[in-house]
This record gives sequence, C-alpha cells and structure tokens, in this order.
Amino acid sequence: MGSMADIKLRQTSVALARELGREIGKRGALLVFGYEGDFDSLPEIAARAAEKEGGQTLAFLWGDNKRTAKDLSSIRIRTGQIQGGGREFPLVLSCDVLICIGGGSGTLTEIAIAYQANIPIVVLANSGGWSQKLAGKFLDARKRVKITAARDAEEAVNMAIKLASSVL
Repeated sequence: MGSMADIKLRQTSVALARELGREIGKRGALLVFGYEGDFDSLPEIAARAAEKEGGQTLAFLWGDNKRTAKDLSSIRIRTGQIQGGGREFPLVLSCDVLICIGGGSGTLTEIAIAYQANIPIVVLANSGGWSQKLAGKFLDARKRVKITAARDAEEAVNMAIKLASSVL
C-alpha cells in the first residue's frame, strides 16, 4: 500500500518501491495492490518490479470496466467501487500482511482496515507519509496490531513473511 503520483512521489520512495517489488518477486510472494489507472502509484511501481523478477501480482480495480493495467500482467479484480471508496475493504482483507510506503488518506484507510482486522502491518519508516508517522505505534488504546517499522525493502519483506507465517 502506498502513495499515488497525484501527491508528488519522492524519488527515494520510488526507488524503495522498486526494491520492495524485486524482493517480493524474488521470494515468490503474491503482491496484492490497488490499481489506480489515472495516476501511477508506489504499489504499481512495486508490482512492475515484482513481475520483472517473476513474481505474481493481483490488482484490485475501482469501477466496473476492464481497465488495462499498463505493462502489468496482473490478475484483475473489478470491484465496482468508486475511486477512493470501498475497494479498500476487499483489497486489505485479501492480504496476509500489509507493507506500506509513504501514504496519504487512502493508505491511512487501508492501515485502519488492517488494524481492525488484526492483519499485521509493516511500514517503511523512512518513506514519509502515514508510514513514517505511524512506525512503531498502535492506532488506538486497543493495541490490536503494533505497526512494525522496517528500515529497507529487504527487511520489510523478511518481516512480512515472518508475520504472515505466524498468523496462518
């Protein structure tokens, strides 16, 4: 999960997204993401990198048309939801672990959904946005899921795999 280009992606975050995708692809894990279509996003950048490493991707689309996912060969799920609302529930609930880079209000929504569903959350702490703000914290006094901070893509994927295996 992460920022869209409409909020001016930082080049360091773009590089981090590519590395994250490569790490996920190398491990043979499935990268699940929300495809935007009208703006590039850090999750789409990660998905392209994962596919270049032979990894598989699953794209949740907003709307009900068959959007082309540019240069991605992702499996596509059409949610019929408006952009910015509703798609986040099936997207997040289809994940064993969230890995977040940067993030605006959409990423915050996805983090909150994962938190409520007790889905582990790993954030790249140096990537700005909500990922940086929430690193190492709980969202509320319930202390359901501590948001785990990672320093780099390799550490994030290692943590995610460990967390996923502990909840499966």
